[in-house]
Amino acid sequence: MTAFRIAPAVADAFPDTLIAVVAATGLRGHEPWPDTSAVLADLEQQLADGTWAPADESDPRIAAWHTAYRSFGTNPRRIRPSVDALGRRMAKKGTLPRINRAVDSYNSVSVRHGLPAGAFDLDHVTGDVDITYADGSEEFTPLGEPETIENPKPGEIIYTDTTGVLTRHWNHRDAHRTRVTEDSSRVAFVLETLHGARDGQLLKAAAEELAALLLPHAERARVHFLSPQQPDITV
Repeated sequence: MTAFRIAPAVADAFPDTLIAVVAATGLRGHEPWPDTSAVLADLEQQLADGTWAPADESDPRIAAWHTAYRSFGTNPRRIRPSVDALGRRMAKKGTLPRINRAVDSYNSVSVRHGLPAGAFDLDHVTGDVDITYADGSEEFTPLGEPETIENPKPGEIIYTDTTGVLTRHWNHRDAHRTRVTEDSSRVAFVLETLHGARDGQLLKAAAEELAALLLPHAERARVHFLSPQQPDITV
């Protein structure tokens, strides 16, 4: 079992935060996931037809993250929130990247709903996961760069476990150690909003949509919610 916690200082600074944690066990990443393939194809066709476009920084869902990034000293136009970067890439290329079935699933849900998303292979998480302010001594190895070690800036919001940083700049980039692969069988998927009162129903719908994509290929997929009012959950 792994606990996810919001540090009191983060909860105080962002009191309307709502985070959905979709915990999946027994994932079978090597088999075909036709529903995910269909969702991706449909989203890309809507973009091509002009009937839908990814949210950009003028959208209040993305603008809120830009404001949050600036509050802890990150320039969001240089280091973008994950959903902002993903939407911009899709708008430019017309497609979403194909990584693996589990990652493709949360990417599709993220960009469709304009919510940042990420995931951690729980078999490579050590101890519990805290969303907290960095003191600058922590170490982070970026996804795809296993030989690189970075230190977050003091005051930057990070996800961290007892070994090191799992995401920098709140949700900009995930760590290499806990990346989700086709072999990952226990995964915590995360969807986030800073405005739970406004976007809570959207977040809950997105989490259920993600769980529905996972369930045909998992033993279980259960949705949990983390907030300043419920700052500690176990998955």
